[in-house]
Amino acid sequence: MEEYLSREELEALQRLDTCAVEDAIESFDLRARNTGFTNAEVRCVFDELPPVVGFAATARMRSGERPMSGRSYSDRSEWWKSVLSIPKPRIVVMEDLDDPPGVGAFLGDVHAAMLKALGCVAFVTNGAVREVDAIRELRFQVYARNRALSHAYARIIDVGSPVMIGGLEVHPGDLLHGDAHGVVAVPRQVAPAIPRVAAELAARDRRVVSLCQSPDFTVEKLRATLKELP
Repeated sequence: MEEYLSREELEALQRLDTCAVEDAIESFDLRARNTGFTNAEVRCVFDELPPVVGFAATARMRSGERPMSGRSYSDRSEWWKSVLSIPKPRIVVMEDLDDPPGVGAFLGDVHAAMLKALGCVAFVTNGAVREVDAIRELRFQVYARNRALSHAYARIIDVGSPVMIGGLEVHPGDLLHGDAHGVVAVPRQVAPAIPRVAAELAARDRRVVSLCQSPDFTVEKLRATLKELP
């Protein structure tokens, strides 16, 4: 799998917040504006950490019931090979198939350390995570539905499949951007242009904010300014 963006392009994306990225994506009119990002079912665990950018390494798991037989992918080299097949930086996206999800947590401090060593910058799940204080010390970003105190019967069912996390469908290799607001999928065809477009939109917004904070503010000036904006 090719690395879709240069290091400079990835770093430029990482300097933006998800709101700026989403606003820029919307300007290209590539998808409906109520799609392409996680909903409130998935929360950022570490709001204080900077934005993350990476390519999705996907998997699906269960934890609520004892497995009939066999070992989990977490104990097999196939799982790690699947992660490493994705270009750096990597974001693991793991769908919890239980109903309801989040009974047990796959990710704790040990798996977080493993994933970080494998070039991953974040973990996204519709299920649970545990040992969050220890993970915070690793400065490894996490998005999850809830916290759990146990692994329960956490095991990976398969790897490399499309997954659904908080209303967002993610395929292996998808480019993701995340911060305290949530996670957004970035269309690769417009990703290099997003920092430029985001800067243009930010300049437009600053013009409106500056007027609103001016002692000379009037509704007429606001109307005229909005009419002049591209």
